[in-house]
Amino acid sequence: MPLAIHPAGIRLDAVKQLSPAYFALVMATGIVSVGAWDFGLGALAIGLLAFNVVAYGAIAALTILRAVRYPLLFVSDMTSHRQAPGFFTAVAGSCILGVQVLLIAKSLAAATVFLALGVVLWIALTYTVFTAFTVRREKPSLEQGLTGAWLIAVVATQSVAVLAALVARGWPQPLRLELNFFALSMWLWGGMFYIWIISLIFYRYSFFAFSPGDLTPPYWINMGAMAISALAGARLVENTPDAPFLASLLPFLKGITVLYWATGTWWIPMLLVLGVWRHIARRFPLRYDPLYWGAVFPLGMYGVATHEMTRALDLPLLDPLPLAMFVAALVAWTLAFVGLLQDLRKRAASANRADGDGSKATEAEREHPQGR
Repeated sequence: MPLAIHPAGIRLDAVKQLSPAYFALVMATGIVSVGAWDFGLGALAIGLLAFNVVAYGAIAALTILRAVRYPLLFVSDMTSHRQAPGFFTAVAGSCILGVQVLLIAKSLAAATVFLALGVVLWIALTYTVFTAFTVRREKPSLEQGLTGAWLIAVVATQSVAVLAALVARGWPQPLRLELNFFALSMWLWGGMFYIWIISLIFYRYSFFAFSPGDLTPPYWINMGAMAISALAGARLVENTPDAPFLASLLPFLKGITVLYWATGTWWIPMLLVLGVWRHIARRFPLRYDPLYWGAVFPLGMYGVATHEMTRALDLPLLDPLPLAMFVAALVAWTLAFVGLLQDLRKRAASANRADGDGSKATEAEREHPQGR
């Protein structure tokens, strides 16, 4: 039977298997755009911003359509230990897009709207997802239920802190002071959240069997969560002139920011070695998966965070790193985008074949009604 088709031409059944983590595409595109802006590549930054606005709207519309058309599946995903953390990409995607429009388009109003949306989504998802995990009667084992995607919740938290710290600079006092305190609180909460989750992940690594299939791309968020935490810390350091309480915490802010950055840096060789083990030693096939956007984002975020930290903490010795990581992120984004286009083409071809088979079956029924 042909797939149901909406009058606007959208294949409604095609959204059934939409990954909750698809907003990672917005996260990855946004941070590569910000990196391009940092390095003076204005045309590329603006082009990626335009693309991201369209991508954000499309993914949001498809997500809402999926929730309306398949509510039971949507709720099931939101209470699943493996699927639910992917919903936090909506928070991070909203806030990263807010950073884009503020830095590149210079729109404080639009950035404020994205900040408000990010906060609302963060509250709704945090207390829905983790409450569901807590009260479920049947729970998976740690080995089956825990993935690197859990750390997207940390990224979401820190993305709110980053955008709040930036938006605060455009607000008058005392609102600027209050928003900086909110950003500081989210930054600290994100750090504590990372400690909780990474402890479980490291335990999972060390004491349970680990197959190549278990090493999904979101494990790069191990590094990305620390990179965005370092970025948020650097933004807070830069905001100390506008908030006396931040000035009093300046040594603490700088020390924890470097701690976050150093932890993220430690993860890079580890993840590269595990990637070689997965794809070369164990010959796990490398093919497009929406989750790969979750691996592009950490590369771009590490470059942007390092660039910002070198300015905020006056660390010129780190100057070569941001450009190298930006290039790596841009290459990774390009490869993921090509993979996305190929995947969409294959899906379209498959759908067309299904429609053709359905049309032929209908014609056969009309020609031989007695065979019904």
